[in-house]
Amino acid sequence: MRRATLLRKVILILSVQILMSCGGGVATQPPDASPSDVPSIGGGGQSTVIDDESQKNVVGIAVGSPDHSTLVAAVKAAELVDALSNAGPFTVFAPTNAAFDALPAGTVDELLKPEKKADLQDLLQYHVALGVLKADMLREGQVLGMVNGANTTIHVKDGVLMVNDAKVVASVPASNGIVHVIDKVILPGS
Repeated sequence: MRRATLLRKVILILSVQILMSCGGGVATQPPDASPSDVPSIGGGGQSTVIDDESQKNVVGIAVGSPDHSTLVAAVKAAELVDALSNAGPFTVFAPTNAAFDALPAGTVDELLKPEKKADLQDLLQYHVALGVLKADMLREGQVLGMVNGANTTIHVKDGVLMVNDAKVVASVPASNGIVHVIDKVILPGS
C-alpha cells in the first residue's frame, strides 16, 4: 500500500514538472514583443492557413494550375474557397479554362456577377462529390450524388472515364480528396 502511494506521488511530481517545462500550455507574450510579432488568432477561414510543406488541398491544386484560373475565379466569386479548403474529403471534377471557354458567349461573365452567386454556387457544387472517388473506383453507369443535391452518371467508353459527357483527362490526389480534371463544364440536368 505504501509503495503504491509513493509511486502516485512520483508520477504526480513528474507530471507537474513536465507541464511546467512546457509552459503549462499557456501562451505568453515576451515583454518586448510588439503587436505585429504576435500571431493573429481568428478571422479568415481554412483558406487563410499557410502551409508550404504539406500536400495541397483541392483549392491549392486548382490555384497552382494555369489551366484552372477561370475555375479559381468562379470558386472565389461563389465564396466556396473556405468550404473546399476544409478536411473534406472531396472529389472535385475540375473543368479547364478551355471547358469554360466552350460555354456560350457571356455565360461565365454572367455567372460571376454578384446577383448570380446562387446560380454559380449550384453549378460549382454540381462538380463536387463527398468522399475520395479515385478513377479506379468509378464504374460504367455509376450514379454520383453531388453536393448541390443533383446526380451525375459515370461512363467508361473505350477505356476513357467520363462524368456525364465530360472526359476525365487527369487525376490529382489532394490532401483533402482528389481532383479529376475534365474537358467540359457539366451542367445540372444534362
